Amino acid sequence: MTEAADATGAVRRTVPRARSGAPSGRPSAAAEMVRSMNPLVVLAAVVAVVLLAVAILAPWIAPYEPTQQTLLARLRPPVGLARADPRHLLGTDQLGRDILARCIYGLRLSLALAFFGTLVGLAIGVSLGLLAGILGGAVDTVLMAVVDVSLSLPFTLVALFVVAVAGTDVGVLIVVLGIAYWAHSARLVRGQVLGLRDLPYVEAARSAGASGWRLGVTHMLPNIVSPILVMATLNFSNLILLESALSFLGLGVQPPTATLGSMVGQGRDYMISAAWIVAAPAVVIVLVALVVMLLGDFMRDHFDVKLRER
Repeated sequence: MTEAADATGAVRRTVPRARSGAPSGRPSAAAEMVRSMNPLVVLAAVVAVVLLAVAILAPWIAPYEPTQQTLLARLRPPVGLARADPRHLLGTDQLGRDILARCIYGLRLSLALAFFGTLVGLAIGVSLGLLAGILGGAVDTVLMAVVDVSLSLPFTLVALFVVAVAGTDVGVLIVVLGIAYWAHSARLVRGQVLGLRDLPYVEAARSAGASGWRLGVTHMLPNIVSPILVMATLNFSNLILLESALSFLGLGVQPPTATLGSMVGQGRDYMISAAWIVAAPAVVIVLVALVVMLLGDFMRDHFDVKLRER
């Protein structure tokens, strides 16, 4: 409330009006991110939404069940080639199963495995990275030694050992994918925490009696969400490729369950006579990995202040 003098010299009190509508000023972070997208990133985002919708709606949009066999229609090429069956747009495999239906269901399972594998890896890596950065000393030394050992081991041998001991269930495969990149997350979070723990606001919280774990979870973790999110996006694309490689080698989900990698592995003996069996899932694998990598690179460039200023 302010005071102002009118023409007669009397003092009158004025109360400022409340602002109506949305406050003017800087746009929201989401709006700023959308405006900074180039056409290639916009296209990648649209393709990602379409792929996600296809995976979610697989039971309703797939023309056939992924395990349904029609031996009289085996090895039919895609529509447009000789001997094609119009009921099978992308053709059939060596057992007469519809390639399009198997790609749709394979995309669904591959995305689910990569998603939950990413969550497992982040849960392990972020927790251990926070622990190492906050406690420091011997704990930091031991945990970083474990990270170095993990990074030095050939992951294929680790996957072989885990699968040989625990089997090839979906839960086991999620754990295998989760431990593939946890060390990268742990190292990233530790470095971020080391850069934050001596800042004034952290020192103030420590002086107020906050415990080390509370400092990490409440005061540090919210400030490193951006690099963690970028790391998760890049790990997701890597896990798509890793799951495909493991399934190709027979270490992933076992037949007749369809994944993109297992479809490529099962069709490799027919690459000369029926190349579409391998080509269709391979194109989907490349498309998914490329889209996620483009979005991950965009998020990295958007959240990194140094890169944005260039």
